[in-house]
Amino acid sequence: MTKILVVDDESDLEVLIKQKFRKKIREKEYEFVFASNGNHALEQLNKHTDINIVLSDINMPEMDGLTLLTKLAKKQSILKAVIISAYGDMENIRSAMNKGAFDFITKPVDFYDLEVTLEKTIKQVEEIRKTLQAIKENNILKMYVDETVLNFMNTPEFESSISNNETIEATVAFIDICNFTAISENKPPDAVVKLLNHYFEIMVNEITEHGGCIDKFIGDEIMAVFRGEFHLDRAIEASLAVKNKISKLPTVNEFAEFKPTVSIGLNSGEVVAGNIGSISLKRLDYTVIGDIVNTAQRLQEAAKPGQILISEHIFERLKEYFKCEKIGRMNFKNKSESILVFEVLE
Repeated sequence: MTKILVVDDESDLEVLIKQKFRKKIREKEYEFVFASNGNHALEQLNKHTDINIVLSDINMPEMDGLTLLTKLAKKQSILKAVIISAYGDMENIRSAMNKGAFDFITKPVDFYDLEVTLEKTIKQVEEIRKTLQAIKENNILKMYVDETVLNFMNTPEFESSISNNETIEATVAFIDICNFTAISENKPPDAVVKLLNHYFEIMVNEITEHGGCIDKFIGDEIMAVFRGEFHLDRAIEASLAVKNKISKLPTVNEFAEFKPTVSIGLNSGEVVAGNIGSISLKRLDYTVIGDIVNTAQRLQEAAKPGQILISEHIFERLKEYFKCEKIGRMNFKNKSESILVFEVLE
């Protein structure tokens, strides 16, 4: 349900909105709260903290709509405001937009236009909500951060959330585009970045489709984390899908006939999840750390192009479901004993 605050000193608008949106109100898609001026609106916002959208007139007693906009801009929330006013001249429109209005509708109200505008605003609010959630959980951050997100990062809620750490069961995968560094040293930066992003997009799609999240991009490598039910199985399936998709891509002739391949290392078990970085700079990664992560990266470094490597204890957990082949024992940095390594084939 979307809760919407309507701010207008004319009671007729309240009656019209209740009539025109009665079906959505009855079906609990929309809930409307009403205020007669800007001061009353701020009181309602304090009372109803789950309001996401404000529809406001401009000319009102006590506090007008433009002043209300400046107050809303200071609130640490995902509120979006739409101005509904008979004063539809360009000066008022520009003034409202400059003070943070998301859209502007003129009176008399065209309720079809209002409904379309509400749907558009709701979509924007949901996108911002997902962006904030992605920042908390470090889901795929493929967006530019707008002012609303920056405001959120200055709230007590954000400050407290960054100190929350936990131990979780997860599978970590490191996926590297083999030999990409060599071509990046000899080609124009724009061409290199465009090609790398193209490969990443394919890899990211497969990872997310299998329920994984991108922990970080490291040069031409992706670190992915899989949590929840059957996280190991989904990580293996995603890795096989990435390997197959990348292997079917055509050779890039302008890059000295570069044929893309990937090398992958996986490990699964208990990891520490938390925000790592500098709180004072507000530069933090929600990431996982521990021996499981380190071993996954070492396995990737040992993998040849086209290989997916796992350790023996992972092999024992999935040998009935995936075809694997024993590679042999390998020594890894900071490991006192060698590890028996297997390759996942299909």
